[in-house]
Amino acid sequence: MRAARLHEYTHDMSDGLSIDDVDAPQVASGDDVIVEVEGAGWCQTDNHIIEGMWDQYVPQDLPMTLGHENAGTVVETGDDVDIVSEGDQVICHPVQTCGTCRPCRQGETMYCENDAFNGLTTDGGFADQLLTSDRSVIPLPEGVDPADIAPHADAGITAYHAAKKAVDGLNPGDTAVVIGIGGLGHIGLQCLDAMCAADLVAVDIKQSARDLADDLGAHYTIDPESEDVASEVEAISDGVGAAQVLDFVGADETTALAPDICAAGGDHHIIGYGGHIHEPAQALVNGEFAYQGNIVGQYTELQELVALVERGAVDLHTTQYDLGEVNTVAQMLEDREIDGRAVITP
Repeated sequence: MRAARLHEYTHDMSDGLSIDDVDAPQVASGDDVIVEVEGAGWCQTDNHIIEGMWDQYVPQDLPMTLGHENAGTVVETGDDVDIVSEGDQVICHPVQTCGTCRPCRQGETMYCENDAFNGLTTDGGFADQLLTSDRSVIPLPEGVDPADIAPHADAGITAYHAAKKAVDGLNPGDTAVVIGIGGLGHIGLQCLDAMCAADLVAVDIKQSARDLADDLGAHYTIDPESEDVASEVEAISDGVGAAQVLDFVGADETTALAPDICAAGGDHHIIGYGGHIHEPAQALVNGEFAYQGNIVGQYTELQELVALVERGAVDLHTTQYDLGEVNTVAQMLEDREIDGRAVITP
C-alpha cells in the first residue's frame, strides 16, 4: 500500500515526506482494528514532527508514516473486537491506550503509561490503511462522511478539551478570547459558542479568518496588526479583562498577552505551541491568572464532540487533497495559506 513517510527531520516542508510502497497492516492481536483511511487531517503538529520538534519528548523510530487525525471504514478486526464490525465507518482517536494502567483506570486516557500515538510514535494514517485498536475507534453517525470529520480526531478534541475546561470558568456576560481562528481555533470558537453564554472575542491577523469567526458566532473580532489587543479587550469587558483565553497560536507574542488581557483569576490556555512563556513571577501573583497547558482530549471527549457534530453545533471547514500532495499541504500550512483544515484523502 501507499504511505507518506518521514525518513529524516528537515525544515524544508516542500520535501519532508516521501510516498513509499509498504506492507499493509495485519491483525496480530484480538483487539486490533484495521481501517481503510478515507480522510486524514493535516495538522501543524505534522510540520513540527517533520522538523524534529517532538524527538526530545517521545521516541520516534524513522522512517514513520505520519497522520494522527484519521477516519474511514473498518476492513478487518481481531477476534475480541465487538464495538465495530467490517464495513462500519469510524473516527479514530489518535492514541491507542492499554486500559489497565492507573491513568487509564482513572479515565485520563491521554496520560496512559503504555500508549502509542498514531503518526507520532507509531505509523499513522497518511496511508491507504491504518492499524489501530478497539479502544480507539468510535462509530460515526449515519450520514457523516469520514473525510469531513477526520480532523476532529485531534484538532477537534484538542479544541473541545480546552473549551470544556474554559467553560467551567465562564459565566454569562464574561469575556472569552480566542487567539488564532485556524484549523483548531475555528473549532474551539464553535465549542465555546455551543457551551457557554460569554462574549466571544476572536483575534487573528488574517481578514479571512476574522470573517470566518464572524460567521461562526464571534461577537467581536480584533486585528492584532492594526489594533491593540489589550485595549480592545479592556473596552469589550468593561475593564475586567478576559475570564478565559484560548491561545491556538502559542507564539511568544500571544503568550505575552496574558498579563494584559486576563481577568483576575483567569486562565490563559496554551493549545498552539512553538513559542515560550517569558513573564515575571510577579505578573502572575499580581493578576492571579494561570497558564494552562492542553493536549489531545480523552476518548470520551471525542464521543461528546461527535454528538455536537451530529447536532449541527460544530462545523468543520476543510479542503481535501490527494495523498501525493502532502508536501504541498505542509508548505501551504507553513505559509499560512490554509483556512480551516486540510484533509488528505488516500
